[in-house]
Amino acid sequence: MRKTAVVTGGGSGIGLAICQELASLGWQVVVTDLIREAAERTASALDGDDHEFHELDVTASGAAERLAMDISSRLGLNAWVSNAGVSKMTRFLEVTQEQYDMTLDVNLKGVFLCGQAAAKAMVSQGQGGKIVNTASMAGKQGKVPFLADYVASKFGVIGLTQAMAFELAEHKISVNSVCPGFVATPMQDRELAWEADLKGVTVQEVRDSWISDTPLGRLQHPEDVANIVGFLLSDKADFLTGESISANGGAYMD
Repeated sequence: MRKTAVVTGGGSGIGLAICQELASLGWQVVVTDLIREAAERTASALDGDDHEFHELDVTASGAAERLAMDISSRLGLNAWVSNAGVSKMTRFLEVTQEQYDMTLDVNLKGVFLCGQAAAKAMVSQGQGGKIVNTASMAGKQGKVPFLADYVASKFGVIGLTQAMAFELAEHKISVNSVCPGFVATPMQDRELAWEADLKGVTVQEVRDSWISDTPLGRLQHPEDVANIVGFLLSDKADFLTGESISANGGAYMD
């Protein structure tokens, strides 16, 4: 029987690559994004013709739970990938409460709400399942410039992943996270420009420094992350839970 996975933030970047990877592996993918048109664009481009798309605000109370229960009742819910995230580079002394609240709402509360919604549906089904959260290498070290609120949110995702894994193990639900590094996405393009402006250097100088900080010698591709997610959702990862895998070309090593 074909398995179904929900992916948040699937309209672009890492989320798009995850959707493509899962579709290529035979999953039925439910693409979600805050921007409905972006989710639709991804779903329509996937291998196969039975994928779905839905608009989803991961911070909206009850929205993820309604979606999870709907997918569970119609298709069965086998996996959930909480990938939606935001960032804004700002000096620590200049981070506003509004910026902090938005970052934590999307990056941490959104993962909490979606994980809880997915787990409730999976427990109701009684067949276990898999949850993967997108964290970051910034969730394992504070030595990241101009991203204090982002760092806080991603440290939270790693801790939440462990707590979820511990409590949900009795229901045969595994929970892991993936920690990307310098990934070439539209979000990265914005961060390159922000860091260059804050440091008073060129975008190319920032890009070169990121490559220099990555032992494997290149910026990361979204597919590098998607490949790890595909593995975590496969049968080969059935005995893996509570882990946060550093998939970043050696830019951060545990």
